Amino acid sequence: MLEIANVEVVYNEVILVLRGLSIEVPDGQIVALLGSNGAGKTTTARAVTGLLDVHEGKITKGSITWNGEDIAGSNPSAIVRGGISQVMEGRRIFAELTVDENLGTGAFTNRSKESENYTRVMDLFPRLQERRNQTAGLLSGGEQQMLAIARALMAEPELLILDEPSLGLAPKLVEQVRDTIVGINEQGTSVLLIEQNAVMALSIANYGYIMETGKVVMDGDGQKLLADDDVKEFYLGLHSDGGEKKSFKEVKHYKRRKRWAS
Repeated sequence: MLEIANVEVVYNEVILVLRGLSIEVPDGQIVALLGSNGAGKTTTARAVTGLLDVHEGKITKGSITWNGEDIAGSNPSAIVRGGISQVMEGRRIFAELTVDENLGTGAFTNRSKESENYTRVMDLFPRLQERRNQTAGLLSGGEQQMLAIARALMAEPELLILDEPSLGLAPKLVEQVRDTIVGINEQGTSVLLIEQNAVMALSIANYGYIMETGKVVMDGDGQKLLADDDVKEFYLGLHSDGGEKKSFKEVKHYKRRKRWAS
């Protein structure tokens, strides 16, 4: 289990981004972390995977534990070896390498099972099997996202962190990504799904957290959040009657708005 408890993160010793964040990812579950740009979602992923230093950030308060072990500030390679892999926003594949060469880089911490994991990801992504010798930069956006996920799975993680996997994809490809995440989870891998596409994320999440300005403002069962009037009105932009909300000024239920903003 991943446990983030009361974590604060500061960039450049000045900018406070996470403000006492607490979330959990139980073993074998899909947990959605939702929020708009600037809410602190990517910073959360960096804090877990040891990449804050690269961006002049550091954890100034709280703890991050993985299977009972404190990993806050650990080396990123050690975190991967410990069972956590991340797919970064924007895919970040090696564009000049082939599909197979990209997958090989993902196996650097787990060479003993490289062949076994290669077979697994090719079963998950048959499209990559067809493109295995193609230069990765020539793949479509959807294929590049498949490759980024497959590369992360080559390390055989217990927890997979996905940062905006549906970003920039057509609706049909978003459905494919969603189904792939479900398939990965069914094989026993826990998933922390960081998304702006709340409908997609909550439709498959066991549990969800909604972030604003570096802290959780609402959390609960994924399906219940998806059906919650507060979430529809203030996060999905819908009134309870299904109509589109144009602005906060048009909100009819002041008490609910006040509770959400508090």
